[in-house]
Amino acid sequence: MKTNKKTTSNCNPFDFLTEEIIFTILDYLNDDPFSKKSFSLTCKALYSIESHHRKTLKPLRAELLSRTLHSCFNLVEIDLSNGVELNDLAAAAIAEAKNLEKLWLSRCKLITDMGIGCVAVGCRKLRLICLKWCLKVSDLGLQLLALKCKEIRSLDLSYLQITEKCLPSILQLQHLEDLVLEGCLGIDDNALSTLQQSCKSLKTLNMSNCHNHSHVGLSSLINGAENLRELTLAYGPAITEDLAKCLHTFSGLRSVKFDGCLVKCSGVRAIGRWPRSLKELSFSKCSGVEDDSLSFLVRAHKELTKLDITCCRKITYDSVDSITSSCRSLTSVRMESCSLVPKEAFVLFGQRCELIEELDVTDSKIDDEGLKSISRCSKLSSLKLGICLNITDDGLKHIGSRCSKLKELDLYRFCLNFQCLHSSSTMFKP
Repeated sequence: MKTNKKTTSNCNPFDFLTEEIIFTILDYLNDDPFSKKSFSLTCKALYSIESHHRKTLKPLRAELLSRTLHSCFNLVEIDLSNGVELNDLAAAAIAEAKNLEKLWLSRCKLITDMGIGCVAVGCRKLRLICLKWCLKVSDLGLQLLALKCKEIRSLDLSYLQITEKCLPSILQLQHLEDLVLEGCLGIDDNALSTLQQSCKSLKTLNMSNCHNHSHVGLSSLINGAENLRELTLAYGPAITEDLAKCLHTFSGLRSVKFDGCLVKCSGVRAIGRWPRSLKELSFSKCSGVEDDSLSFLVRAHKELTKLDITCCRKITYDSVDSITSSCRSLTSVRMESCSLVPKEAFVLFGQRCELIEELDVTDSKIDDEGLKSISRCSKLSSLKLGICLNITDDGLKHIGSRCSKLKELDLYRFCLNFQCLHSSSTMFKP
């Protein structure tokens, strides 16, 4: 009788639960990783069950990767970013995760085409893979990947030493939506002009830091991509009238980023003649943006919600007047270091664009009157006022008393006195 009592007292209550029920319990702990970790450390049995249930993995030690993957056989996501010591043997171990859908291998510089081939053969359900800075992966590895993993939606090939040879296989992926070719210098106009394939499913394309192509190559690459929504050409070719015209037919285009590009006035005006308004537009650090062309553009793109004109040093009051009168739905404006914009222009944001949530006027001539006007923007959550030498405590008090949703306030190089700090602290109460 004593033995039975002892056996009962040592019994683990979880032994009476099925694995499915315990999995359901673990699902409720997804938002609390510390509780899930405590659960798995309770005993070996629960550690084993949690391993079987685990869907994501971001290992910190490469030497334990193979053993970890063996116990966590239901993994859907693996993040091995910055695993500079990982090689093809690690890739072969990853290939055992048959249910894997998302894989990040950023900066895994020792993995070659052989390792990518193993992943391609073993992980047929892949939907997302990031190979950024995997410098030993070439066209061959990507051709194998495209051949075996037909479900890929998102593909990041940033800074790979690839050429046009892999592009036909990639563009044949029927579900590909997001393609990143940032810094792929081996892709040029001559290579792109030979493409015969089109990717109708493509929605997002990033060709930042690609210096060897023009509108000719770009036109060949996106030919037939009727669902294209977002395009990033930062630090790439000049924004000319010809480039703008080649994008004219993509009526679904909603977001375009030209950061760091040389901008021609004729190119900006050509963008203003597109058939449908953009939602997001960035000319950050673009030389060549001027009042006349920018004003013409915003009058046509009245549905803009996000605009970045950081370091556009040629624009003046006239541009801000056109922006605020035409684009009343703006929620985000970034205009750091627009040195020719006078203090009177900033008043217009509060008078006309009361939906603004994010405003960056770092290193500008904004003064207290501008802050008083901006305080009308009741949804303002982020305000950057670094190196704004014309503002005082009085202006900040208006922001503090009226912008109750403010979460981020940048006052770099501003001398804030105690009274103003006490007044403004009410903005950040939980």
